[in-house]
Amino acid sequence: MKKGQVYEATVERVDFPNKGIVDTGEGIVIVKNSLPGQKIKLSVNKVRKGKAEGRLLEVLEKSPLETGHPCSHFGVCGGCTYLSLAYKEQLKIKEAQVKKLLETALAAQETPWVWEGIKGSPVEYEYRNKMEFSFGDEIKDGPLSLGMHRQGSYYDVVTVEDCRIVDADYRLILKTVRDYFGERKVGYYHRMRHEGYLRHLLVRKASRTGEILVALVTTSQEPMKEKTGADSALGAENLRKENLREEELLRGFLEALLALQNGGGLKGRFAGILHIVNDSQADVVQSDRSDVLYGREYFYEELLGLKFKISTFSFFQTNSHGAEVLYETAREYVGDLSRKDAVVYDLYSGTGTIAQMMAAVAGKVIGVEIVEEAVEAARQNAAENGLSNCEFLAGDVLKVLDDIPEKPDMIILDPPRDGIHPKALPKIIRYGVERIVYISCKPTSLARDLETFLAGGYVVERAVAVDQFPWTANVETVCLLNNRKPDMKEHLV
Repeated sequence: MKKGQVYEATVERVDFPNKGIVDTGEGIVIVKNSLPGQKIKLSVNKVRKGKAEGRLLEVLEKSPLETGHPCSHFGVCGGCTYLSLAYKEQLKIKEAQVKKLLETALAAQETPWVWEGIKGSPVEYEYRNKMEFSFGDEIKDGPLSLGMHRQGSYYDVVTVEDCRIVDADYRLILKTVRDYFGERKVGYYHRMRHEGYLRHLLVRKASRTGEILVALVTTSQEPMKEKTGADSALGAENLRKENLREEELLRGFLEALLALQNGGGLKGRFAGILHIVNDSQADVVQSDRSDVLYGREYFYEELLGLKFKISTFSFFQTNSHGAEVLYETAREYVGDLSRKDAVVYDLYSGTGTIAQMMAAVAGKVIGVEIVEEAVEAARQNAAENGLSNCEFLAGDVLKVLDDIPEKPDMIILDPPRDGIHPKALPKIIRYGVERIVYISCKPTSLARDLETFLAGGYVVERAVAVDQFPWTANVETVCLLNNRKPDMKEHLV
């Protein structure tokens, strides 16, 4: 098999996250964004150490599993992988992917473990409570677009007015903002030239309370046209005019959004509308300066009887309905802590959701999170929920563990997609707690970390997948680990 060769073959299966496995007859090729059962045309674009990767050129025949899709952007926007499949078929694929990864990781485990399948999301469509839309154009020098990047493209942006993983309020806000700036010929930020004004539109909406938070992210550059060399040294008068123009532009942006609410077009209500300035060259949503144009810079969501204050950049599960399933599963995996004064560590605690749900059955819960804003939100949330036995510490888990005087009786892990830092794993294992609950948003990271836990004396007792992200390639997993050597505290040095 050589680079550049073209084949026609059928996709046998899809490995996590979206790797179609194709047997060409001359070898196996991985082709992303393909579906089981599809007959495809592919070209080989990489061959290394006996492994080949290919590019999908054309779907020659649909998979028998494909039953249609309710979104006009499917196959164009890079957001949803499985939208053309029935939801039950998507769940089967995700369950098989996670089970295969865990079986490989636990091949050396001598004791049996229980695979409990997959739990689906209670809501299949319009479930997301957060979206980060990008400004750009769909074709070079085309009209302004606002939405998601075109599949396989780093630059092209598709206006996703028909997106079905968000509700109608998102779609209406997106269209209103795109039309407003498009009519005024406001330029977007060009990442190669580092010029332009519009960058992102962040929209968050609480599924339970209906509160909406909108943040327009721009650069500090002059908004009404792209910069040229002649603009590099603006005089005081030009700078004053520029600031006035931006102030007027933002006032119009605010009025356009409030008109949606006042006119009864929205189902929810705005908790806050913000303007965020971001001059970083990185294509991420972050803040150099944040101004509140309307309301406040946070909103409230409710989960399992608790109330959570969520700010612009606070981490919170993107599927509120699915999060309740996830956290109820984690709480069930924790089980009886045996002691009323038990200390629970909630590592990578975010805004403290899990910690607060454990507060009722623990003597004390200690949450550790590296994002200071999230830690402050967690403290405020615990106070508003009347929980006095939760403590939240800001810092890297790797470093903070050395400074906590109380030793844990139970540990809950909910790390970011990359999993647990390799140097933090031995510290966690050395505590020698009887049980650890690991919540993972990326099963490949979980599988890697489990091998270290096994080497450190732990075994997996049970595991289950939880689908928080219908139609996408992502899936959560909850794993219960038991310490087969309770005296393991000094096992690793």
